[in-house]
Amino acid sequence: MSDNEDDASRREFLTGVTSLVAGMMVTHAAAAEEGAVTPLPAPKKTMTTVLVTGANRGLGLHFTRQYAKRGYRIIATCRKPEQAAELNATAAANPNILVERLDVVEHTSIDRLARRYQNMPIDILLNNAGIGGGIENQLFGHMDYEVFYEVMAVNAIGPMKICEAFREHVKTSKLRKMITVSSSQGSIASVTMPMLYWYRSSKSAVNMLMTNLALQVKRRGIIVGLVTPGATATDFIAKEFRKRIKNIREPEVAVADMIRNIDRFTLDNTGTFFNHDGAIIPW
Repeated sequence: MSDNEDDASRREFLTGVTSLVAGMMVTHAAAAEEGAVTPLPAPKKTMTTVLVTGANRGLGLHFTRQYAKRGYRIIATCRKPEQAAELNATAAANPNILVERLDVVEHTSIDRLARRYQNMPIDILLNNAGIGGGIENQLFGHMDYEVFYEVMAVNAIGPMKICEAFREHVKTSKLRKMITVSSSQGSIASVTMPMLYWYRSSKSAVNMLMTNLALQVKRRGIIVGLVTPGATATDFIAKEFRKRIKNIREPEVAVADMIRNIDRFTLDNTGTFFNHDGAIIPW
């Protein structure tokens, strides 16, 4: 390709990008108008704020409880708050816990919540919500490909959308952290046997997305991190399988370990994937 042809290709690419961005701005403006939300006023009390997805049970509920014990403000989100008995009971005992509806696959609801809290800095944006997809749906020869789309939407696309929607909230905070709960099952370097095609792929995908994002937002002072709880005795693992797993961990212990690792994140180690014991996971 000649220099002139190369220059022409670059101009064509930039023109296409400009048109695409302009179209996206119009689309986003229309969506914002359609889902108009009255933002909450800026909080009178300055305190460290954490937004947790999937806060109604398991790890998310323990993240909420343990961060609340630190005296933090928690925006605890889940798909069906009206059915989240334990979360609501925890919030009733602590005025700093705010329970909100959020489904990570409904991008309009993510944008609505971001607009609702646009006046509140968020110190730790915690992508905790996730699904396994069911072992029976990811057995070679009997693959359910519809489930694959669902697992990817929740475990990979959802966290990316959350980070994008709340990036300004994080940027204006003191800690400026975007954290995603991943899994060692997403480590390609650690794979020794075939299993969990959908789940593993989704975690590898979110690892790559967050690594990209870490490079993207570092110049803005935003820290991106990945943590894993290890095998944990939550509803994520069926009860009949828990006793087969050696050294399975209690959720409150797993969350305490992840919080310790979240505390360790700085701009110097942004993009790192920490195991529950503090070691860096290859992937």
